[in-house]
Amino acid sequence: MANNVVEAGNTVKVDYTGKLDDGTVFDASEGKQPLQFQTGAKQVIPGFDNGIIGMKLNDVKNIKIPAKDAYGESRPEMIIEVPKQPFVTSQNMEPKEGMIVTLKAKDGNMMNAIVKEVKGDKMILDFNHPLAGKNLNFHVKVVEIVK
Repeated sequence: MANNVVEAGNTVKVDYTGKLDDGTVFDASEGKQPLQFQTGAKQVIPGFDNGIIGMKLNDVKNIKIPAKDAYGESRPEMIIEVPKQPFVTSQNMEPKEGMIVTLKAKDGNMMNAIVKEVKGDKMILDFNHPLAGKNLNFHVKVVEIVK
């Protein structure tokens, strides 16, 4: 049975546009299926999840999420300097600023990092999420609520 108000535990579908404070769009559902998730199940960032609670079907709302409730603050310890040579040899590439590289951690998991700077035979890698340290602004519309 359909529900009129989004409550914790509901499965919802929302159309959304996500923008940074400077207006840059970083993600949107336009041209795709609406985003479906269960509220309170940690399937989306906390600020987005909390912002949907209490909305009604077809409600439209702007949700401003501070960095700490989105992908967290950028952590300086996640930015490291490494030798450039293993990447040039093993991945047959020349690292460039802004490039995303994939590395295998000691535990076998794959990790992405952004090349922040290349200097000589070294490079600076940032393992923070690309949206870490950024406030996020979402324009959302609830298009379906399932009890």
